[in-house]
Amino acid sequence: YCVEFKTESLSHHCALENRPYARWMQYLREGHTVCVACQPPAMNSDTQRCSGDGHNADGGKILHWEAVGNSQCKGTWKKIRQLEHCSCPLVHSFIFT
Repeated sequence: YCVEFKTESLSHHCALENRPYARWMQYLREGHTVCVACQPPAMNSDTQRCSGDGHNADGGKILHWEAVGNSQCKGTWKKIRQLEHCSCPLVHSFIFT
């Protein structure tokens, strides 16, 4: 499954990232919708959910995220909805780890 989030805030460290494999962080923006897919091995085999997916967090609850590979690139987002398939542009599509 996939979860859509609206980014609320992010640290300035994301825009400073210039390592080739991590340049995607430069494209993160406040107010953008991002999609995060829950796939094995991040999915818990008992619950069939990914940690941090915002389950039961509807209603505008602010959730925290951190980019893998740069712990200084982090921020907050709000869950919009859960979908069976992601529908975001590639640059705004991520996976839970």
